[in-house]
Amino acid sequence: MRKLLLIPAIGLIAGCETVAPVAGTGFNTPQYQAQREAQLAGQGVAGNPLLPPSEVSQQPLSAQGAATAIPPTTGDSAGDIANQTAAALASTSGQTVSSTTVAPSSNTGISDEQDFGAVSNRRSIESDAARIEQNRQTYEVVTPTAVPQRSQDGQPNIVQYALSTSNPVGTQLYSRAGFNLQAKAERNCAQYPSSDQAQIAFLSNGGPQRDRKGLDPDGDGFACSWDPSPFRSAVNN
Repeated sequence: MRKLLLIPAIGLIAGCETVAPVAGTGFNTPQYQAQREAQLAGQGVAGNPLLPPSEVSQQPLSAQGAATAIPPTTGDSAGDIANQTAAALASTSGQTVSSTTVAPSSNTGISDEQDFGAVSNRRSIESDAARIEQNRQTYEVVTPTAVPQRSQDGQPNIVQYALSTSNPVGTQLYSRAGFNLQAKAERNCAQYPSSDQAQIAFLSNGGPQRDRKGLDPDGDGFACSWDPSPFRSAVNN
């Protein structure tokens, strides 16, 4: 029984055996190599001979090709580049393309003051001297004048008063007599829009020695929380 089973298996193995290619077939045959070498040598096959490169280069151009030949270059200007581009497009499309010579543009908006060669053509030492002299003639010197005096409007100058004092706020220098001086000062100070106005009114009515309106209850010479420190600091700085 085992022998009967082995016979088909051996047949299958024999059928899967790789068959070696016959020598002399394919692309590596001597006949193919000879044919390929003949083509490269210019002999050609089947009546289609290949022309060697030397013969191709010696053939004259057609009338159309001669008309659209690329013109020789004379430089790297914009006009030469435009002409060459037009000729190349005409040779590829078979149509005549009109080209317009492009003149090189000059950057007139850019200053050339840093170019010594360009400036030297327009200016000279004499022209610079004339320009300097012209500037001197138009130069005007303003003579300093004295600071104008403050107009005398009849009101005390609180700035001048602040600079004439040196005592801190709250330090009593002048005697004040009466009852409820602080409450009276609060009512009277409320009548003025600012402490500066209250100080001007205080100095206009006998201050700082006298306090007729009750604006300086502590007797430091400053009415209604007016502070001379900002004016003193401005002068010191």
